[in-house]
Order: sequence, then structure tokens, then C-alpha cells
Amino acid sequence: MIYLQDLRIQYGDRVLFSDLDCSIGLNDKIGLVGQNGTGKSTLLKIIAGEIEAHNGRVEYPKNISIGYLKQMLDPNTRQCVLEQCLSVFPDILQARQIIQTHDEAEEWTEADHEAMEVWHERGMEKEVQAIKLLKGLGFTQEDLYKPLSQFSGGWQMRVELARLLLEEPEILLLDEPTNHLDIESIIWFEGYLRQFPGGFILISHDKDFLRNTISRTLEIEGGKIEDYRVGYDRYLEEKVQRATIKAAAYQNQQKYIAEKEKVINKFRAKASKAAMAQSMMKQLDRIERIELDEYQDRAFKLRFDPAPRAGAWVLKAEQVGKSYGPKEVLRSVDLTIHRGERVAFVGQNGQGKSTLVKILVKSIPASAGHVEQGHQVALGYYAQDQSDALESSRTILEVIEDAAPESKRTQLRSILGAFLFSGEEVDKRVSVLSGGERARLALACLLTHPINVLVLDEPTNHLDLASKQVLKEALKEYQGALVVVSHDRDFLQGLTEKVIEFRDHEVFEYLGDINYFLEKRNAQDLREVSRSGQDDAGGPVKPKLDYEQRKKLNRQLTYLERDIEKLEEKIQQIELKMTDVAFYEDPGHVKLLSELEDLKGQLKEKWKEWESISQELDEG
Repeated sequence: MIYLQDLRIQYGDRVLFSDLDCSIGLNDKIGLVGQNGTGKSTLLKIIAGEIEAHNGRVEYPKNISIGYLKQMLDPNTRQCVLEQCLSVFPDILQARQIIQTHDEAEEWTEADHEAMEVWHERGMEKEVQAIKLLKGLGFTQEDLYKPLSQFSGGWQMRVELARLLLEEPEILLLDEPTNHLDIESIIWFEGYLRQFPGGFILISHDKDFLRNTISRTLEIEGGKIEDYRVGYDRYLEEKVQRATIKAAAYQNQQKYIAEKEKVINKFRAKASKAAMAQSMMKQLDRIERIELDEYQDRAFKLRFDPAPRAGAWVLKAEQVGKSYGPKEVLRSVDLTIHRGERVAFVGQNGQGKSTLVKILVKSIPASAGHVEQGHQVALGYYAQDQSDALESSRTILEVIEDAAPESKRTQLRSILGAFLFSGEEVDKRVSVLSGGERARLALACLLTHPINVLVLDEPTNHLDLASKQVLKEALKEYQGALVVVSHDRDFLQGLTEKVIEFRDHEVFEYLGDINYFLEKRNAQDLREVSRSGQDDAGGPVKPKLDYEQRKKLNRQLTYLERDIEKLEEKIQQIELKMTDVAFYEDPGHVKLLSELEDLKGQLKEKWKEWESISQELDEG
């Protein structure tokens, strides 16, 4: 068990939480929930040992291993994706690099042999495991060997997640792990967590993800922690029940106190009853007062200014294509967004939703075709990584001052106050803000300009459930054109009047809301569209493997593993001979070196075949 005892965090006059006590089992599957800014990420950092509480302590079992996924990271972008993932094991990564860069003409040193031993004992197995994890999180075989610097922050976060899972800690601490994952990767990750042998604590605002993974819910509210030893749906029910019971108890206590105070005031007036009145007052003082949770109503206020009138159409794409080298993302896309129109972009990740958005707002160029913005367009754009892109060294006030025109300067503190940044809080640096607070700040910056075209790419990432609802209600009142990329069905319901699905490098138009789209696609939710999936990728749904097929594949794996073992032994034997100083004096050494290269080629092919069959078994 991990024990949290009397934890307290206070910043100036603001107490984040105090007297926080909790015990965490090593196999508990916990969802840590609560409104943005209540201290969820801070609590994870305390458990991870990243920061210390201002009071209290954490007790750990001896030799426990804890893996912590932060909301933000600073990876080594000089390495390729696979190397960054393997860097959790420095000895394996070093061994891999030594073997890869070793010149066959060079003599094998003792360090080289040690590296070879490390690689054969653990490294090869860990590399195969790393490849499976990275592919489960959406990387292709080709991606694995590209520099990490070529990938966006979201994809870099996926590498960090794979790196953490490769380490196989006993306890996982996951701070909003799904924010940068597409639906397919989320579904894969759900399956991973359901089979994870240890425990985990995760922060997420994805209700489906919580439903499908956790069996215990911890909620931070009003500086206290409430423990619900049930999954997410039952937690919601019990929360209402507890609130109802608490409200009734509060009313009863208030009634009791009022009656006692009435009697005390009456007795005070009589000298013969004064001692009794004093006794009753002491009894009242000893009562532990029930307090209702006023903080539950704390939510930011969002209202867009009236949209300036634009032309008949606001955004237009004609025969737009986009490729990155040989990889085609979009092909011959025609799309027109009209004044006041409300459109949802949906589809699997990698199908070009964010790419088209960036082309439409002229953040990146198209490879073919052209885009236009209409007459009198005033564009507001919230990028998928907008909150992460805020300059961490700036204060909240400085960030919004940089974004705002001079005419809005006198209103900035009021705008920040509406987003729950008031008083001295506006002087906090971005680096100390939670993901939810950063998202609120990024949204606040949007309100500093009049907007008649609003483009939002996954705007609900980092927002808690209450904040999502506030944003949705504000968007329903907003009168301009709206383009929103989202995989959140609850958020999209009732918000748009047209759905654009991205599939097979093209777009498909549905003249209705998200429910109409799902009905046409014969799916219950966007996850199901993704699962039904292979028709989205241009092929039939792959059937499940039956018993005989699995048996056959497992037999093939066994044979492959035997072949791999024999090849590795032969390679080791030749490499051992190469350590002898007389090796290169033997006329037969050229033939042996050629044989070694051939054996290594065979081994590489065997591992590819092993990986392919393993993946087929995992997916079947």
C-alpha cells in the first residue's frame, strides 16, 4: 500500500488541499477526478516524488517502482523514435548503438563483447516489445527510425507513453494520457490497462476511457478527497446520492442549530437559566458543522462578442491535396464553409482533419490546389496543441497582453476573471499551470478579437467535464461560422449541422448533426466508426482468428523462436572467433565474415516474421 498522510499544498493564501489522507493498493485501478485547478496533477507529482507537499508525507512499500507520465515533457529530440523509447534502458540503448556502429574491420574489445551480451540477453526482446508498443500507439514501421524532432508534441508524448510502458513499473501515474491519442490508440491503450498486472492512477476527462479502465474513483473537491470504491458510472450515481444525503443532513443540522440558538437567547435573558444557556452554547460549539460545497458552482464564463458580418462564404478549398514526401494525406478535396455554418470534422487520426484545418487557416501550404478566405473574414483559430504552445516563462497577464490589440487592454483583467484567473493569479507563470488552466488561458486569448469564423481543433483536450459544457453552451450561442475537430460525441451533439468525414484521403459530407452521421454509418459512437474501421482504410473488416488458426500461428512462433535461437548461437560463435588476434591471419576469415553477414540477414528476417505473426495474434 501507498499511504498519503495529512498532505497539504498552499500557494500564498490559496489552499489547494489540506489534511488529505488516502491509501492506495498496488493493484488498484484508480481514476483521479475533479475540476481543473483542484490539485489533481499536483497530487500525482507528490506521489511520483517530483515535488514535496508543504505538510504531511507519503509512505511507499520497499523497492516499489513507479512510472509517471507528465502532461508536458522535454524529450531528447536528437534520437529517433525507437531510440527514445529504448532510452529507458541506457545499457540496452548503448549496446544497440555499439553494435550498429561497429566496423567489421575493427577488433572487438571487451566493451564490445559486453554490449553484445547485453543485447542478446535483454536488448533484442525489449526492442521487439518497444516496436509493438509504438505500433499500438499509432506509429508505422517507417516512423520508428525517423528523428523524434520531426514529430509534433502530441506524437512525442506517445513515445514517452511507450517508453513508460516498456519500463513495466508496478504503479503507473498517468496525467491525461489520452489527450494526444486518436480513437484507435485509445482503444488499444484501454485494452493494455485492462490487462496491466499492477495498479495505476489516471487523470482523464474522457468519460468513455474512465468507464472502460477504472474500478475505483478518487475525487478532489474543495481541498478534500472523496473515495468512491466503484467505477466511473457508479461514482456518478453515488456522488448524487452523497450530495443528496449531505444536503438533507445540512438542512437538519441548520434546523437543530436554529432551535438551540432560539432557546439559548431565551435563557440568556433569565439569570436562573444563564448557566444552562452557557452549557448549551458549548454544546453547539462542539458540533462539527456540515458545509455545502459552494465550489461546485465554480466555472469559467465564456461568451463570444457578436460576430462581424462576413461574405456569403468564409472558407473555400478547391482540389486541395497534401503530401509529405511519398505519403499522401489529402487528395483533391473540395470544401466550402458558408457564413454562419457549423461543421464538425470527424474521422480516424492520420486521415487529414488537422492538416486540412491548418491549410484552411493558412498555417501550412497545400501541396496541390488552393484555398481562399472570404470577404471580411475575422478568423479565430485554436490549434490542437494551442495550450501547450503558450510560452512557459510568461505570466498569464503577459500572454493575453501579447495576444490582444491595444483597444482591448483595459478589458483584459475582466476577461481573465471570467476564466477564473483573478487577483494575484494573473501573475502566475504559464509553467506552473495545469493542462486545464492552460486551455482556459488559450481560450481567453481568442476573446480579445472579434471573430466571425472560429476554427477549433480538439478544443476539449485538458478541459474537465464542467468546462466542456461551458464551452459547448457558449459555442451554441456564437453566431459566426464554426469548424470543430473532435472525437467527443457528447460535445458534438447539438453543436453542428453538417459533418465532414475524412476517409481514404478524401472527405465525405453528411447534411446533419453527429447523430445523423452515426446513424448513416450504422454506429453507436465515433469509437465504433473507428473500430468498423477497415472500411475507413479502404478494406474489409478483418475476421477474428479461430482456435485452429491461433494454434497454427503459435506453432509457427515456436519454430521461429527455435530458428532465432540457433542463428544467434551461430552468430555468437563467429563473433567469439573474431576476438582472437589470429582470426584475420586465417585465409578463411573472409568466408566467415561473409557467412556472418548472411546469418545476420537471416536473423533480421526471422525477427520480422516473428513480429508479424505476434501482431496477427494480438489483433486476432
